Amino acid sequence: MASAAEQLAANLNFAAFAKATELKKRIWFTLGVLIVYRLGTYVPLPGIDPLALAQVFQQQQGGLLGVFDMFAGGAVGRMAIFALAIMPYISSSIIMQLMTTVSPHLAQLKKEGEQGRKQINQYTRYGTVILAALQGYGIAVGLEGAQSVVIDPGAFFRMTTVITLVGGTIFLMWLGEQITARGVGNGISLIIFSGIVAELPRALAGTLELGRQGALSTIIILFLAVMVVVVIMIIVFVERAQRRLLVQYPKRQVGNKLYGGDSSHLPLKLNTAGVIPPIFASSLLLLPMTIANFSSGQGPDWLNTMTAMLGHGQPLYMALYAGGIIFFAFFYTAIVFNPADTADNLKKYGGFIPGIRPGQRTAEYIDFVLTRLTTVGALYLAIVCLLPELLISQYSVPFYFGGTSLLIVVSVTMDTVSQVQSHLLAHQYEGLIKKSKLRGGKR
Repeated sequence: MASAAEQLAANLNFAAFAKATELKKRIWFTLGVLIVYRLGTYVPLPGIDPLALAQVFQQQQGGLLGVFDMFAGGAVGRMAIFALAIMPYISSSIIMQLMTTVSPHLAQLKKEGEQGRKQINQYTRYGTVILAALQGYGIAVGLEGAQSVVIDPGAFFRMTTVITLVGGTIFLMWLGEQITARGVGNGISLIIFSGIVAELPRALAGTLELGRQGALSTIIILFLAVMVVVVIMIIVFVERAQRRLLVQYPKRQVGNKLYGGDSSHLPLKLNTAGVIPPIFASSLLLLPMTIANFSSGQGPDWLNTMTAMLGHGQPLYMALYAGGIIFFAFFYTAIVFNPADTADNLKKYGGFIPGIRPGQRTAEYIDFVLTRLTTVGALYLAIVCLLPELLISQYSVPFYFGGTSLLIVVSVTMDTVSQVQSHLLAHQYEGLIKKSKLRGGKR
């Protein structure tokens, strides 16, 4: 028999949505913030020749630069004020999470709860400013090295570029935090999501134009369409997949009555890390290569060689990308899920896994199951993200049809819809409580 929560969720409809005033405010706020972000991707940096920039970007958009442009929602190709997008913040978050495992001070802050989390977030913001300044200066130097892209090169151009790009990144970071606090969904993920979705129509039109010109055959286009549908189905299936560990609670006698004896389950997701590993791996690959594509052919020989080796479909790029995805899948899972804490909580409330001794043995068993699940999840992420990249490198299909972009779009959509359903469910419960209070008052 369905639970009360499941029955209530089944009754959610547009009528219930129309009555959820708070949820509608959150959705409108989220949409408004995302519109502001999209408008910012069309505001160019001062001192840039758009036509010369378009020619340079057209020559160098393969490889990592195209991925960076995808995450930035097309802002790199236009060299807009949001060209760095949210990547410096993600890179700073990676560094801070790595530091919490080696620094006793940061590890202690992490254990202090909300106050410690705020302090770590503040350190992350400081790191974002530093990384954005370094990347902004690198972009300014790289643009000056490109042919006739900068109208008036010099110290003033570099200073204005760094200030503008750092300000754009900090503003995006603030917008993401506002969406998380006052809107619906995770703000940082939604900013990346909106950039990818906004460029999908142009990418689709470009692919059809390649088919019309004969660069892509009809069979390849149909195969790509089928591949996109299959990848989406696989993502939805795996993202919803769980391994449920049975948890039993003992019976307790209070007076002449027995209480408890219920059974529950501990859900372990097949992919606990979600979309974080591909984003983290991409950001780390983009960090040292932000400028290399702009200065390719004019810089040192080793830089040109590195740029060529990090092109899409190249063995080095594929190996580094797959290794980064697998590493961050395990690393992020270890951060967000602690088997020892879970085992202690089960022991505290009297729960136990049948056949497993409570305490340390339970923690070891949960860690064993979680490691096997994470291995499968990491391989799934690597395959989903790498197979479409091979097709992209072979047939010059836009990056927006790659596995990374599809994974982000589908996962963020599922997470946002889940949060909307949670808000609607809470609104339904509030309505039931108000009705019960009114009936009690009448009595």
